[in-house]
Amino acid sequence: MTNWRTTCRILILLSFLLLTKSIFLEAAESKSRCIESERKALLEFRTGLKDPSGLLSSWVGKDCCNWTGVSCSNTTGKVVKLDLKNVCSSVGLGEALFGNRSCLGGTLNPSLLNLTYLSYLDMSYNDFQGIPIPEFMGSLKNLRYLDLSRSSFNGKVPTSLGNLSKLEYLDLSMYSYPLELWSSDLNCLSGLSSLQYLDLSNMNLSYAGPNWLQAINMLPSLKKVRLALCDLNGFPESLPYLNFTSLEVLDLSYNNFSSSIPRWLFNISTLKEVDLYRCEFKGSVPEVSRGSLCSLRHLDLSSNMISGDINEFIDALAGCSNNTLEYLDLSSNNLKGNLPDSLGSLKYLGYLTLAQNSFSGSLPKSIGNLSSLGVLDLSFNTMNGTILESIGQLTRLYELNLYGNLWEGVITENHFQNLSRLSSFSLSSSVSKSLIFNLRQDWIPSFSLGNVAISNCLLGPTFPTWLRTQVYVSQLTLSGAGISGTIPDWFWSLTSQLWWVDLSDNQLSGKLPNSVSFGYVVGAWVDLGFNLLEGSIPLWPNVTNLSLRNNFFSGPIPSNIDQVMSQMVNLDLSGNFLHGSIPASINKMENLSHLDLSSNDLSGTIPRQLQGLRKLMVLDLSKNNLSGDVPSSVCGLPSLIVLKLRNNKLSGELSTALRNFSGLLALDLGENGFSGTIPDLASKGLFLLSYLGLRANMLTGTIPEQLCEFPNLHIIDLAHNNLSGAIPKCLGNLEAFTYFGPYFSALPSTQHIEFSQHMDIVSKGRQIEYSKIIPLVNVIDLSGNNLVGEIPDHMTKLTALGTLNLSWNHLTGKIPENIGNLQRLETLDLSHNNLSGQIPPSMSSMTLLNYLNLSFNNLSGQIPSSNQFQTFNDPSIYQGNPVLCGPPLSASCSSLTNGHGDDKNGDLEGEDKSEKFWFYVSMGLGFVVGFWVVCGSLVIKQSWRRAYFKFVDEMKDRLFVFTAVIIAHFRNKVPEGR
Repeated sequence: MTNWRTTCRILILLSFLLLTKSIFLEAAESKSRCIESERKALLEFRTGLKDPSGLLSSWVGKDCCNWTGVSCSNTTGKVVKLDLKNVCSSVGLGEALFGNRSCLGGTLNPSLLNLTYLSYLDMSYNDFQGIPIPEFMGSLKNLRYLDLSRSSFNGKVPTSLGNLSKLEYLDLSMYSYPLELWSSDLNCLSGLSSLQYLDLSNMNLSYAGPNWLQAINMLPSLKKVRLALCDLNGFPESLPYLNFTSLEVLDLSYNNFSSSIPRWLFNISTLKEVDLYRCEFKGSVPEVSRGSLCSLRHLDLSSNMISGDINEFIDALAGCSNNTLEYLDLSSNNLKGNLPDSLGSLKYLGYLTLAQNSFSGSLPKSIGNLSSLGVLDLSFNTMNGTILESIGQLTRLYELNLYGNLWEGVITENHFQNLSRLSSFSLSSSVSKSLIFNLRQDWIPSFSLGNVAISNCLLGPTFPTWLRTQVYVSQLTLSGAGISGTIPDWFWSLTSQLWWVDLSDNQLSGKLPNSVSFGYVVGAWVDLGFNLLEGSIPLWPNVTNLSLRNNFFSGPIPSNIDQVMSQMVNLDLSGNFLHGSIPASINKMENLSHLDLSSNDLSGTIPRQLQGLRKLMVLDLSKNNLSGDVPSSVCGLPSLIVLKLRNNKLSGELSTALRNFSGLLALDLGENGFSGTIPDLASKGLFLLSYLGLRANMLTGTIPEQLCEFPNLHIIDLAHNNLSGAIPKCLGNLEAFTYFGPYFSALPSTQHIEFSQHMDIVSKGRQIEYSKIIPLVNVIDLSGNNLVGEIPDHMTKLTALGTLNLSWNHLTGKIPENIGNLQRLETLDLSHNNLSGQIPPSMSSMTLLNYLNLSFNNLSGQIPSSNQFQTFNDPSIYQGNPVLCGPPLSASCSSLTNGHGDDKNGDLEGEDKSEKFWFYVSMGLGFVVGFWVVCGSLVIKQSWRRAYFKFVDEMKDRLFVFTAVIIAHFRNKVPEGR
């Protein structure tokens, strides 16, 4: 009985346990299985997608909550999260933009509306190939998180997104040119009252108008706003009220505000990160209340036009006892003044760059207090004084850039004492050799540099031995460092890591090793120009850019240069003593873009086969002994834009030499033996020419008027030929002589290896080499020909002309009266012609004129003495003009004879004769008129005649009586006086 009861109890217990298990399993099963309607919605959503990588291959079966990217609520089983962010985003942006195969594409099906509890949707870093953002997105009422960034959407952003009142996170940023999202009205955002994060970067908001900020200001919960690259073009100076009570991050980089930074912006005390990079802001840094930006950690105002000093601004930032500023970038502005001592109070500052401004003075002594500093960049300012040794105490410093200032003094080991983390160091002084390195020969630095740039300092005279320890250096610049002697053998062992070597402008001597292997796969840049190196040209594989300019290299160019240096792009061997012929193997260097072999002793002919150089843009073979003609293979190079063959022994008909050219920007065939006439260059495909040099050949004929049609031509050198005829009047229509440019100066950089064209131009009586400022050089040189006629008045319209040389011709007439319009003229040479008349007074206004030669003409009159003429005190520039007078000539204008002009000049003498003639004529007419007015009236009118003679008789009688009385009175007085 007892056993039976026990058995019953056990059976009841087991039944209870089984029942409980069944209930729990059923409950668990119900929680893990998604809602069937939502599963179907997801499957329908999948049908519209392109999935080349099978990312959604797990979307099978009934349990959709376990599908890739799908998350369900633990309580309701509803789908609440759909995260289909592409994994390529973790690899890199480039793969996301350029068709990574794992990217989803296709269309977005509105079946997502059936996911009524969906609060999180991330479709970022995919590729939807320019479809618009679907309108139905604005109906996902429970969305709190929406990320469609970098997924190649295109077109107008639907305003229905403003209905997502629960949305806290919105990212629609795009980086997929030429696709573009745009919106013309941001007021639709006003309904996103819960929004905390907003990123619309790279969306076109240029049509949003000036009220874009007011729309953003309506969102009180915003913490992060990123609107970079949005074409915004208005930044309000004030707001009716400030609603940014929670704003922490503001990124407005790459916009076009063209205004000053409003003061209210820096009154937002919650700000932690502000990026206003390249926004065209101008004016001064706004005033900041002391202690108002205590939460600020990151501030970037770089690449704007902000001016003034930063003392008060830095004082305000440092005024917080708990300041947290870690990143400060004010580079590339117009800031000036000294750096304040309060800078040292920013104790958490890790990144400080003030480069490319106009800061002056010395380093503040407090700079050594920045114990957290990792990057210090003060390059390209006008700072002076000595560099403080306290910099050596910045133990966390890994980048120190002091390049391009006016430093002086001595650099010792103490400056690097505790910089064990230093990996990048650059230093130069614009005051030559005012900064001296005094380092022990056995000094072993504690750091290991990857980048070294030291220029225009006295680092030598010997090659710095401490570099031997820098085995990881990849960029090395030691230009203008006063280093002499040979390059040590150990240096070449560093080349396995180097890709940039600039040892130019020193006194390095000796020979280079024949073979050096640079380890950089893409190709190394090497500049050893302006030294005393000698020997044969080395052949170094993996070097793609090589300059050995202005050394003492000799011998022939190696015939196997194409095999060893097949990847060469830029090669400059100019200014050496190379001889022999140009090897035909150069034709096989298919990547060559710039080839400069000028100023050597090369002979022979230009290789007939150069058609393999299809990428060649610049060819300079000038100043050699090359002979023969210009081969047709040169004329047909498709990429050639600069051809310089000046100062050789080339010959042939000019029209033949210029056959098949097209697209040339600069052509210099001067100082050769070309003959014939100047052809129609426009018909030769040279309509884009900006520089034409045909100087010192044997050209005949006239100057073709077609030259006047060239819109870019700003250097014309046809001097010393046998050209005849008149100067074309249409030269005054050359557009390029009426403005400067285009001239784009390179941004300041510690890397100076350049392969730019350089032009030899005769100006100011001597030959000058121009390079960087060639676009600003405007020259017309027609000297040494047989030109006749007058100087065209139209040439005075060339207001940007810098040099005009018409000397040694047979020009007649006067100097144009309006020549003073050439306000930019620096050089004027009209000597050795037959010009007459006086020097135009308007020339006194040519304030930039610094070279003048009017000698050996027939000019007359007094030399002007005002303004610029006060500086021309050399008599030789006026000699050979017999009737020219006045200082600095010894001939005085007042001492000249009548034969040579008794007056100041011949013209004035003519004017005086004319005045005398009309003076005598007027006297005669006056006598005749006066005589007949008086006498004629007496003859004609009898009553007047009687009255007149009666008056005369009366006056006669009165005069007689008056005289008699006076005499009688005088006689009576005489006896009494005795």
